[in-house]
Amino acid sequence: MRILVTGGCGYIGSILVPKLLGLGHEVIAFDIQWFGNYLADQPNLTVVQGDIRDIDSVPMEGVNAIIHLANVANDPCGDLNSKLVWEVNALGTMQLLEKAIENGVEKFLLASSGSVYGIKDEDQVTEELSLVPISDYNKTKMISERVLLSYKDKIDIFSIRPATVCGYSPRMRLDVAVNLLTMQALTKGEITVLGGNQTRPNVHIQDITDIFIHFLGKGGEFAGIYNAGFENISIMDIAEMVKEQIGAEIIVKPSNDPRSYRLNSDKLLATGFSPKHSVLDGIKDVVAAYNDKKLFDEERYYNIKTMKTLDICKN
Repeated sequence: MRILVTGGCGYIGSILVPKLLGLGHEVIAFDIQWFGNYLADQPNLTVVQGDIRDIDSVPMEGVNAIIHLANVANDPCGDLNSKLVWEVNALGTMQLLEKAIENGVEKFLLASSGSVYGIKDEDQVTEELSLVPISDYNKTKMISERVLLSYKDKIDIFSIRPATVCGYSPRMRLDVAVNLLTMQALTKGEITVLGGNQTRPNVHIQDITDIFIHFLGKGGEFAGIYNAGFENISIMDIAEMVKEQIGAEIIVKPSNDPRSYRLNSDKLLATGFSPKHSVLDGIKDVVAAYNDKKLFDEERYYNIKTMKTLDICKN
């Protein structure tokens, strides 16, 4: 299969692309590379540096499936430039889908977000619940999903709503909860918890990449929206797990972030997928990479810090 992975050089893409190649697929990794490129040269891999807003630059010839990871990720980065996040996440997604249909692409897999639900009190947040997105980032994900589903009669649409991803990747992110708290403990001997009572769903990076591969092998009867999060844990409980591994002190400070939600992923599990990794594995992955000197606490691993250096996000 010939697969286009947008955002293929990113945090998830840097794990997913080698897996796809290992399965014998031909992969085009299309990425703007704001955060660099950590993909090694391999047979059947083509890396293209480009911007999905320039839809004519996106290669599509012979592509059977698209895994659309490219986006301006997380709330703080979206807040830097509202126009940018809407152009990339919403308009860019629509243009990519329309070009895919024109070129006979069979499947379109979107990396949406579990944060589209907003603040929910329900213990089981299923795909049927209403979406109440708070930030521009959340809103663009919701709109992207609705645009894609309007084309579902022309192409198989799989919209995956990942929980917060954790674990090590060559293109690391240290601005997501588990990775962030683990790095704080390793480098400072302290873990700063803002609030702590907020519950967040989590998914290991090895599992979320396997989920995309799982749906590549599924027919159109499985097309639809799927939550992808298997451990709903409070921020404080994550900090306690990190403390057990590293022995750091936990410092609690007030938080102005009210988001708290739990994902139910029974619909995904019913398709035959079984997660194999945990939050604890994610913590251990980060610790191991740090101890092996494969990972350091560097600004390039925090999306917001890198985005602020880009001309497009400067005031």
